[in-house]
This record gives sequence, structure tokens and C-alpha cells, in this order.
Amino acid sequence: MRFSPIVSLYLLLDCLSSVSVLRLGTCQLQRQFKLNGVYLDGDVIIGGLFEVHFFTVFPELSFRREPEEPYCEIFNMESFQHAQTMAFAINEINKNPNLLPNITLGYHLYDNCVMLGMAFRAAISLVSGRERSSSNLNCTGPPPVIGIVGDPSSTPSIAISSVLGLFRVPIVSHYATCSCLSDRKKYPSFFRTIPSDAFQVRAMVQILKHFGWTWVGLLYSDDDYGIYAAQSFHQEMQISGLCVAFSEILPYDNNPRNIQHITGVIQASTARVVVVFSPSSLVISLMEEVVLQNMTGKQWIASESWATSPVFHTSRFLPFLGGTLGIAIRRGEIKGLHDFLLHLRPTNHPRDNMLRIFWENMFGCRFETGNKEIDGEHVKTVCTGQEDLSTKNTSYTDVSELRAAYNVYKAVYALAHALHNLLQCVEGRGPFSGNKCANITNLKPWQLVHYLQKVNFTTDFGDHVSFDKNGDALAIYDVMNWQPKSDGAIKIYTVGVVNEELETGMVLTLDEDAIYWNFETKKSSTPPRSVCSESCPPGTRPATRKGLPLCCFDCLPCRDGEISNATDAIECMVCPVEFWSSPNKDQCVPKEVEFLSYEDPLGISLTTASLLGTCSCALVMVILVHHRNTPIVRANNSELSFLLLLSLKLCFLCVLLFIGQPQLWTCQLRHAVFGISFVLCISSILVKTMVVIAVFKSSYPEGKDAIRWFGAAPQRCTVLVLTAIQVVICAIWLSTASPTPHKNNLYIRSIIVYECAIGSVAGFSMLLGYIGLLATVSFLLAFLARNLPDNFNEAKFITFSMLIFCAVWIAFVPAYVSSPGKYAVAVEIFAILASSFGLLVAIFAPKCYIILLHPERNTKKAIMGRQTK
Repeated sequence: MRFSPIVSLYLLLDCLSSVSVLRLGTCQLQRQFKLNGVYLDGDVIIGGLFEVHFFTVFPELSFRREPEEPYCEIFNMESFQHAQTMAFAINEINKNPNLLPNITLGYHLYDNCVMLGMAFRAAISLVSGRERSSSNLNCTGPPPVIGIVGDPSSTPSIAISSVLGLFRVPIVSHYATCSCLSDRKKYPSFFRTIPSDAFQVRAMVQILKHFGWTWVGLLYSDDDYGIYAAQSFHQEMQISGLCVAFSEILPYDNNPRNIQHITGVIQASTARVVVVFSPSSLVISLMEEVVLQNMTGKQWIASESWATSPVFHTSRFLPFLGGTLGIAIRRGEIKGLHDFLLHLRPTNHPRDNMLRIFWENMFGCRFETGNKEIDGEHVKTVCTGQEDLSTKNTSYTDVSELRAAYNVYKAVYALAHALHNLLQCVEGRGPFSGNKCANITNLKPWQLVHYLQKVNFTTDFGDHVSFDKNGDALAIYDVMNWQPKSDGAIKIYTVGVVNEELETGMVLTLDEDAIYWNFETKKSSTPPRSVCSESCPPGTRPATRKGLPLCCFDCLPCRDGEISNATDAIECMVCPVEFWSSPNKDQCVPKEVEFLSYEDPLGISLTTASLLGTCSCALVMVILVHHRNTPIVRANNSELSFLLLLSLKLCFLCVLLFIGQPQLWTCQLRHAVFGISFVLCISSILVKTMVVIAVFKSSYPEGKDAIRWFGAAPQRCTVLVLTAIQVVICAIWLSTASPTPHKNNLYIRSIIVYECAIGSVAGFSMLLGYIGLLATVSFLLAFLARNLPDNFNEAKFITFSMLIFCAVWIAFVPAYVSSPGKYAVAVEIFAILASSFGLLVAIFAPKCYIILLHPERNTKKAIMGRQTK
């Protein structure tokens, strides 16, 4: 039940109206609430609020007579132990000469009956006192209580702190965990010795992260405790990158239809881990339905409010709740508490009615005579007050698991240490205005709050007690595991600790070997898996599914050139420039370096063709040298023919500079040698063509002087001059922007193409352009001289060779541009070889044909066309 501001205002007005000042000068309580309590007088009183009964029964309100007081039912032995722990702590402090000497502490302990209204009545009774009237209108002396230990529940603590915080009355709760109570502006005087739910939530998320549970369900109660815990849980899960599969509210009315809906959601979900923030009273109905539907295979995570609840520790729940992990308050040991509890005796004082109620419920008797009912049972036994508590084995006498009781013990000592420090103040050196100290005879609640904020001590058990700026204690939890006993019931074992330290933050320590897992396979060794999607292996990355949380994803392989070398990598990493992704995309490997090598089949083929062309040129040269005196060799200047063969041989050999790993000298030489060789070749052909034209023009009277300009010397000079121009172009190119080896990643991203960067596009273009110019001129001249009258007119063969040459290099340009990597080099080599073979075959094949196969046509008469039939 959430705390309503309207209810708080009503209760406050009701309580304020209970006090009036009479004209006679006395202050009189208009009404005293009927409360169950235990009292001990002292110089200074500490109040306490405990859940000694489970339920409150409100009588019918007709308002035709004075309303009857509500009463409580179903005695809670464990909570009464908490109340008596406070009594024990105060008794221990009174006996301690080093703590609060000369001051005797007393206590007023009240039962809140797990009801906001009753808790509020008890709190107002503590701060207003129980005396019916007082003549001290100056309000001097200590307040009725210097502080309150309690309330154990969050909702009553919110209500009480909202009101008493206005007067700065210190409240130290031992069990209220709502994170909202850490708001210092709303609750300035609230402290607690139990960690806030914010710490509990962080501890739970630590456990989820430890076991890799990224996909979990959430159930929470419909009250301040559950709602604030759920809010914090969602926030922490989001921060940690974990996901909530479903989130359901446990109803307070335990409606069967709602419970069935929740179990249906749990069964339908793929999440195997379910976290529950709720009091045990609301979890009972849920677990009954779980048993009814035989729902196994779920890993339950219990909050501190039901992690140690004995109601679930029966053999009936073992198949379903065995293996549960829970967060529990730190267990402590209090020396002497057990004996103190066993030596408790009821009194006859009417205000100590809580002791008598306890005694009657413990031994099933009544102090009054007559047949009465106690908790629904007809009882006739009369209590003597001398019954032996050691004969009873209940949660009251069990001190093996002191958790909430240990927090009560620390809360009392925190107030006592604060009061002790207040009394140690030296006048003139105090913390208050004017360096004043507090006066115990006129103590103000806010003065004790100042010292309570600075409390710092260590218990006999070794636990450090202090409060942060929000009044919260340093968080420390035990991690509990529900394991089977020999009789089939459930026993709780401590398997770890979650500790929040100022320096290191939240630290989780687990003994995984001691954890029991309630699953069919490998029951006691392997935790279950609870994920929406399995982890993405190296080489992949997660891609979130549309409309689902981040934990639900598909694993997509990394793109080429990217890798992920860890499981569940968020993004794929791009490999460095000279590296590429492995086939599994899990590591970067050096890229393959590609160039046209001699070991490559293509390189071998081109090398063979180059050597074949070179040998062909040598063979033709041998043939021509051997028949150098024959007419067909001597025709058209045999010297130019040999120069042409030499240049063709250089053209074939320059191909070898294009094959193999590029180096600086090969890059510089390959295009230079190629360009000069082809210019030498084309200029020789051009001069031969010009000689042919000049010879035939000299046969006419108007062209007799033409042959003089094309003698041997002018022919050589023409070839040299034309070739020198190409040499100058190459020299300028190499000196200004020389070609260099270059690792190119642009053609194919996965391969490094080792090539020669041309350096200057203009230089390379001029080189090719000059060759093209000479070839065009040669082609035009040869084309014009193709029909000159001669039985062996070499111009027609030159025309054909130039046609081949131009066709090859025209086709070369688009093929070169569109070819990637080493294939661009192969295209250039192919163009060189094709054009070289074209020239060699077109010009020299007819001559070799006549020389070798038709020597009868290798005569001067045949050449000149004067041979008679």
C-alpha cells in the first residue's frame, strides 16, 4: 500500500488535535491511543517501532459513539525478537562504563501491527509522551524520546519521516530499504542501518552480470518498496547493458486471476532468470501457483525481504525454488543475546502488555482466568509467568541467523554513540553557533542529528558503522543459496558477499563451487543460460532486432576489411591499410601483394612471347646478314632494315622490365626504354617509307634532286634526330616526376597492387603521343606510296604494319584504363608484343619468304620487273 499525502495530513491533524492547553496552565492529552508496548524508564528514552503482529483489525465506525481502538492479530515471534534485541542493546549500554557514563537509557517499544495508521499512532505517542497532563509549559528538559529505532517498513517510514522530519526527530530504521528515503530534502533526519534498495539493486545486477544473465524477468510488489526497487532495477539494467524481458506487478489482494496471468507470462518468456522484489506475504500466492502449474526450469533471484523467509523452506517447494539465489542482510552475532531472550519474564505492569501477549502466544495460556480464545484456539491454561522459554524452539529463540535483529542492535548503538559524542562536547568548542554545546536538560532533536551524521564505530562482531551524506549505511549483503537438506526440505547457505566500498565501489565475492543449481543437467556445477540471443562469436557483430531490446539481436558477419576479435564485440574494427580481414573475420592478416611476376602463369607466358620475339628478330637478322648481298636485302637501304630489327629486338626485350617486383630502376627504365625503342623503330620505318617515295620520284625529271636528300647520311641523321627528341622527353620526365614503385589499394581493397606510378601523366602522354605522331605520319606516307609501280613495293607492307600498330595502340588505351592491378601491366606488355610482332611479320616475313622459299625471285631483274618470259 502506497503512502497517501491525504492520509498523512489527516493523521497529523488528528494527532495535533489530541493535545490542548487548558486555561488552568496545564497541558493535557485529549486522547491516548491503545498500543501494545514494552517500557523501561531511564534518564533518556529511545523509542522503537516493530511489527510484532501481522494484521490490524479496525472495528466498525458508526460515529454514533466514540470509536473503538483497533486491535492486532497473529503474533510475530521473529519481530518480537527484534524488539527484545533493542532492549538487550540498551541494557548492555547501561552496563558499559565507557559509553554514556552517568546516563541511564530507557526505551518505549511499540507494535505497529504492519499498518500505517497504527505505526503513525505509535510514532506520535513516542514524540508527544504518554503523560496525560503536564504543568511544564516552558517545555524544558529532554524530549519524550531522543530518537526512534524503526519503522521496519518503507511506507510507514516515509509517512512518519515526512512529519517528524519537520521537527528533525532522528529516526534510525533497521529494515526500511526504499531508495526514496535517501532524499535528504524530504527526509532530513532519517537514517538506516540496512542498505538502500539502490545498493540492493546494484548487488543483484552484479550477480546477473557475473553469470552472464542478460535476459531476465522482473516481478515487484505494488508498494513503495517494490515500485522504487523496480525503477532502480530498470535504470541499472539499462546502464549495465542488460535487458528486462518482462515486468509484472504482484497484486496486494492476491487475486488468482492476476497470479495466473503472471505465471503465464513467466512460462511464455524465454528468460530463465526471474528477479522478485516483494514481501514474502505476496510471494506465497505466486509460488503456490508455480507449484500448481509444475513450473520448473526457472532460476529465482530473491530480494532481501523474502530471501531468508522460512515459509518457503519446505520439501513441497524444493523442486521449484531449489537453487534460488537471494540477497540477504548481513548476518551478525550478538554475544549474550540468547541468554537474555531466555531469561525474559512478563511483568504485571499494565503498560507492558506486549510481554504478556508474547507469553500467552508462546505457551498457549492466559494470565486472566476464564475460557478465552487466543489466535482462534480455545485455551484454558493459566499462565504463571515462570514457564521455561528454553523448552521452546521458535524464531524468537533462534539466534543463528541474526540479520534484521543485528541491524536493530547497530541502530541502538548508533544513537547511543551520537548521544555520547554530544555529551563529550567541551563548552566554547562546540559545533553549534557561538561554539556552543548541546544541553542534555534542554536537548533539541536536530542537535542529536548533527552527531548522528558523524557516527563512526565498530561493533564487537567487527562491522564498521557509519552513515553517508544521505543517512545510508555502507552496503554489505550476504548472497544466499537455497539448497536441499537430507530430509527434502530447503536450507539456506551463504555462498558470497556483496560489499560496497568507497574506494573500489561494488565488489562481489562468490564461492561458485558451493552453489547448488536446480537444473536437470549438471545440477550442482553449471549455472543456467538466460539470454535473448546467444553471444556473437569473433568475426561477427550484433544487430538489434527491430522492436526488441538491445539484448535481442542477430549476429552479422563483419564486412570485408573489418574484424571483431572478441565475443559480443559491439562494432567491427577496420583493419590497417596494409592488412585485410582473415576468412573468419577474426584477425587482420597482411594483404596479398600482387604484381606480375615471373612465377605467375601470365608472367611466364608473356616472358616466353618476349623471348620468342627476340629470337625471331635475331633469326631474321641472321637470314638477312647471310643474304646481305642479294637484291631483296639491299633494296630500300639494308642498313635501315638492320636498325629496324635492332629496335624491334629492344622492343621485345623491354617487356622484361615490366615483369617482376617493381623497383625504382625498373620503374624508371621500363617506359623510357619502351618509348625510345619504339621511336627508333617507327623513325626507321618512316625513313624507309620516305626513301621509297624519293626513289620513285627520282625517276621523273622534276624529282631528280629528291634522291640526293635521302642518302645514307641524311637517313641516319633523320633517325637519330627523331629518336633524340624522345630521349629528351624521357629525360625531362625522369628528372621532374620520375616513376616510382607504389602500393596501390584502390583497385582491389583486399590486395595491394605493387605497381609503378607513372609520376607525371603529362610526361607519359607526351611519350605515347610522340610515338603515335610518328606512327601516323609513317602510315600516311606508306598509304600514299602503296600503289607505286614496283614488283616489290615495300610501302604496301609498311602500310599494313602501321595499320596493325595503330589498331593495337588505339585499343590499348581503353583496355589499359579498365584493367585492374597486374592486368594493366599485362595489357601494356601485350600491346608492346602485338605491335612488335605486327611490325616484324608485316615487314620482314615477305622478304624471308622470298629469300628462303623463292630464291628465283631474289634477283635484280625480278625486283626491277624486267625479267622476260
